[in-house]
Amino acid sequence: MIETSVLVVGAGAIGGVTAAKMEGGVRRVRVLDANEEHAEKLRDPGLLLDDLGEESRVRLDAHADPKDLHDPFDFALVTLKAPHLETALGPLVERGLARAYVSLGNGLVQDRIASIVGDGNLIVGTVEWGATNLGAGHLARTTRAPFVIGEPDGETKDRTRLLAGALQTVADVRITENIGGQVWSKLLVNSAFSGLGAISGLLYREVVANPAGKEAALAVWREGYDVGMAQGITLDRVLGVPAESLVVRGPEDGQKADEALQVAMGYAGATKASMLQDLERGVKTEVDVINGGVVERGKEYGVETPHNERVVEIMHAMERGERHPGRDALEELRDVLG
Repeated sequence: MIETSVLVVGAGAIGGVTAAKMEGGVRRVRVLDANEEHAEKLRDPGLLLDDLGEESRVRLDAHADPKDLHDPFDFALVTLKAPHLETALGPLVERGLARAYVSLGNGLVQDRIASIVGDGNLIVGTVEWGATNLGAGHLARTTRAPFVIGEPDGETKDRTRLLAGALQTVADVRITENIGGQVWSKLLVNSAFSGLGAISGLLYREVVANPAGKEAALAVWREGYDVGMAQGITLDRVLGVPAESLVVRGPEDGQKADEALQVAMGYAGATKASMLQDLERGVKTEVDVINGGVVERGKEYGVETPHNERVVEIMHAMERGERHPGRDALEELRDVLG
């Protein structure tokens, strides 16, 4: 057992699966989730977890109100959606309930979290494995891949290793000295595959299997890659491949990209986009910090991002109920540049 205490903030697909897999592997695990029905079911009868096809029931010490938490935790794992960060984290910081906070969400949210918890109190991570929210008290892990964690200053510390040990009870863990590059590489995954999976209603592998989807995904990826290069970011490997292996600028790059896609889909092909899950539940997506994050940085650095811009527009229309996920959105994206 790992001698550490962990608070999982947000028990959605990633957070809930993490807490369940960590239960019994670390000294103390608690869950904080604003959905009272979900928290109650996590306590009794316990989370129904489908872990890569194997079902189990795991009782978790889950709470909807931070006032129910008392002793401080070594780590607070932040798996919340972007719109809820300030509301959820403010009370934890005020009461000193965590010694370090770990950003495990999607998109460009790290600076926002650091502004709430303090720069020196943040460890940054990404999650390469996928999970699906099947309803209150019912979650599934759908793919096997690692966590990647690192300190913002690039220095691996004792707390980094302790965190890695705790996360190892859930999935493989890779510590990187280039967490900024890893965050941007993961943003490429989310913008290309989660963004297109959401607007099409398809799993990652189904997006890639669709000719228009594959072309659009590679275009979205290329734009995000170029924005990363403009910022001087050294991109990290993601889903088992170098970020540049999915950059297609001409016919000569096609075979390289096909081989890289095959490897990447081996890790994440069964993933159902978190933003698609949001659309299905009728809640706001994180498109503004994912594809919108690429667009915003692109404007700042003078890089055009028309495909990412169109994904944002389509997603907002879907959030408003003006259209619904479908393959037609992939054809629309393929035709963005005419």
